Amino acid sequence: MDLWTLSLRILLLPSVLVFCADLFHSECYTVSGADYRGTQNQTSLDSGKPCLFWNETFQHPYNTLKYPNGEGGLGDHNYCRNPDADVSPWCYIAEHEDGVYWKYCDIPTCRMPGNLGCFKDHGNPPPLIGITETSNKQTIQTCITLCRRQRYKYAGLESGFACFCGNNADYRKHGETPSTDCNSVCFGDHKQPCGGDGRIILFDSLIGACGGNYTKEAAVIYSPDFPDSYGSGKACYWTIQVPGATLIHFKFTFFVIKDSRDMVELLDGYTKQVLVRFDGRNHPSQSFNISSDFIILYFFSDQINQAQGFALVYQAFKERTMEKPQLSNQTQTELITQTANLSINAARSSKILYVITTSPSRPTGQVPGWTIYALTGLLILTIIAILVKALLHLNIKSQRLASPTSLDSCHRGSAGEIWSIFYKPSTSISIFPKKIKGPHDDRNPLVGE
Repeated sequence: MDLWTLSLRILLLPSVLVFCADLFHSECYTVSGADYRGTQNQTSLDSGKPCLFWNETFQHPYNTLKYPNGEGGLGDHNYCRNPDADVSPWCYIAEHEDGVYWKYCDIPTCRMPGNLGCFKDHGNPPPLIGITETSNKQTIQTCITLCRRQRYKYAGLESGFACFCGNNADYRKHGETPSTDCNSVCFGDHKQPCGGDGRIILFDSLIGACGGNYTKEAAVIYSPDFPDSYGSGKACYWTIQVPGATLIHFKFTFFVIKDSRDMVELLDGYTKQVLVRFDGRNHPSQSFNISSDFIILYFFSDQINQAQGFALVYQAFKERTMEKPQLSNQTQTELITQTANLSINAARSSKILYVITTSPSRPTGQVPGWTIYALTGLLILTIIAILVKALLHLNIKSQRLASPTSLDSCHRGSAGEIWSIFYKPSTSISIFPKKIKGPHDDRNPLVGE
């Protein structure tokens, strides 16, 4: 790719891209909504209780006086938050009901991708028809792992200890209920929601898988064992290959890796070259783009520390067909200078920009190999023809000069004669004697004695 094309792509990128899929509208990427930073300020959108401002709840444990630096998303507002890592966001309310001064918030937009929702379970038949297992150490990932190993698409949890697996897509047949109905804590982790009494919370069984293949134009990839902490000794690969994509946008919605040996890498799917690496010391600070349609995501954890992991959102884009505008030399110079200044400023700000401009699957516009071979062969034949012609001329000349018959037939002159040899390549070789002119001799040199 030439410098002009690269400069144009960098500067005009937002205007020449067509989005391939809808953006994720979810405001949460954790199962408990600890990362919720939305603006819902009542316990539910339908006749919910209004929330109190966090900077006015000094009589309660969580307020801006105790957490003045925005910990847990607290501030001078009354939005629902989850500062104590509960099962879902909540807020303080003014109207006490049986001594309760807070309530969970039912936030439709705060649903982790892969969380299919909370549904009614009448028991005959249950929403998921497959296998069932109960455990007093039940967690979301324990149930998901069980269902994934049995090759079921969906995993459901109910009453904190029951796990259901199934492939039936009619899990909505008994109706959906508010998310707060599924806030019974898991017996194995009191920070996770595991359904309720007659209420089942459903998940996609791909969540927390160690590896996978993604071809969708947009998706979320979670670290292994999510929402539990990732295990030790993990080495996982995910392939992201979106046909027709010219650029893939990546963003880590959260990244909790504590060990410098635990790392996340993104590699070029064709060359296997590492494009970017993050670990416990080098966290991703912003989103970034990679100009390719095939990326490999790699995760490694050692045998020591464990942490929550990561959630990576990707979105694929297609480039609109456009004609290259005619720019003057001055405009091109300004464009290249501006691009160079952008690169210098990016380097000075110590922010990493990863732009992969070529791909082995789409070679650049080079001369085909067969054309080079044909021109080389033609050049060799031309050189051979020139050499053969030169050798033929030399051969003819040597034969005529060495012939004794021709030499004997010529008249020999006296000692004062000069023999002249004229060579004309297109005809033949002529040999004749030429006498030195005397003072009164004006005879034609071609006339013999």
